[in-house]
Amino acid sequence: MIKKTFSVTIDAPREIVWEQLWGKESYPVWTAPFAPGSNVETDWKKGSKAKFIDDKNQGMVSVINDNIPNEYMSIKHLGYIKDGVEDLDSPEVKKWSGSEENYTLKTVNGQTALTVELDLPEDFGNHFDEPFPAALNELKKLSEEK
Repeated sequence: MIKKTFSVTIDAPREIVWEQLWGKESYPVWTAPFAPGSNVETDWKKGSKAKFIDDKNQGMVSVINDNIPNEYMSIKHLGYIKDGVEDLDSPEVKKWSGSEENYTLKTVNGQTALTVELDLPEDFGNHFDEPFPAALNELKKLSEEK
């Protein structure tokens, strides 16, 4: 596994950024650069299951590893969802199962510094280099408009 880090500074309080990150209406907007129709089924509580799916019912099944409101969210990925069916055991899934996606929010000079750290398999190294900055830019726009 390799680690990738993405960050953005947003001219809005952490509470607003947090609300935009995980809000039912805003989540599909800022995550659209990853896949059209991106959505999530979860209550965001620590230990809860999360299904990240697109408009073709493809995606990932995960668990909320940690949730400290307005500060930190950790998501542990467990497997794929293909045609609505969870795959937690295939050799392809075993390569990255247990990888984490962590969001840290800090207040710096009245703004919110958001850092996202991803664990990725070697062959996924550059996969998020374009969509993640685009998604964070969308999040920035949403948060600063509030």
